[in-house]
Amino acid sequence: MKAILKSVFISVFPILSLYYTLDSALHLLDKGISYRYIGRLILSFTIATFFISLFVRKVARTDTNLKVFTLPIAIGFLISIIFGGILEKDINGSLPGISLFLSWILYLKWYSFFDNRNINAIIKTGNTLPYLELQDPEKNKVNTSVFLGNPSIFLFYRGNWCPLCMAQIQEIVSQYKELAKRNVNIVLISPQPHGHTKSLAKKFELEFNYLVDEGNKVAKQLQIFSRNGLPMGLQILGYDSDTVMPTVIITDKKGKILFADLTNNYRVRPEPEIFLKILDKKPLT
Repeated sequence: MKAILKSVFISVFPILSLYYTLDSALHLLDKGISYRYIGRLILSFTIATFFISLFVRKVARTDTNLKVFTLPIAIGFLISIIFGGILEKDINGSLPGISLFLSWILYLKWYSFFDNRNINAIIKTGNTLPYLELQDPEKNKVNTSVFLGNPSIFLFYRGNWCPLCMAQIQEIVSQYKELAKRNVNIVLISPQPHGHTKSLAKKFELEFNYLVDEGNKVAKQLQIFSRNGLPMGLQILGYDSDTVMPTVIITDKKGKILFADLTNNYRVRPEPEIFLKILDKKPLT
């Protein structure tokens, strides 16, 4: 139930922020100055800008509390409540601002986090990564044993629909020459349909391994499965409601795990420089 609520929330919240941005702007243009609408506009515009920026700026990671956005959101909330609700004596008119502010807090503290990732007993540094059976874009079976003999980076991403995942892959693409010097296998794994994986492979045209985890079998095997992790409505594009939690695993040529990032916040992901340090056995700072 919690996962379904999250799926609905992340689809409705950005749309709601866009609606209130337009509604507040039109009201101010038509009716003149109103503090509750000014506060609501600051709130909704900042939230909408954040979500749009994920796609436009191709951001691979953010800080946990999104301080740059949270400050103006808090200011807008206070304007809506203090000047709009109290001075203009219209608390009811400030309710949309209150709902937007509380939704932002829910996004930061509830939606963005995964539960119990720290108890994963399979993906741990020093363990040997189990052999995993996946599929290539043509639905041919691929066992990860074929990657033994060289170090490997396994990146589990949610799908082409996820802007942070795509930005993270783009970062790895930008490091392609450095990774190639080290004979690293780049293995990109998603439960998305094979056609979407084909599109991704065609986009970059690099010697990466684009694999599909059909039915999230491997995600379940590795305990990184995310039930109903897809934003509600994207099923129309062919994606399954279930997906995978973003995960990075680096193994040596024998399949031993050198590094694992099981982030508990989908917006907080490792910097790409870390991968090279791990491969070069340099200390992380």
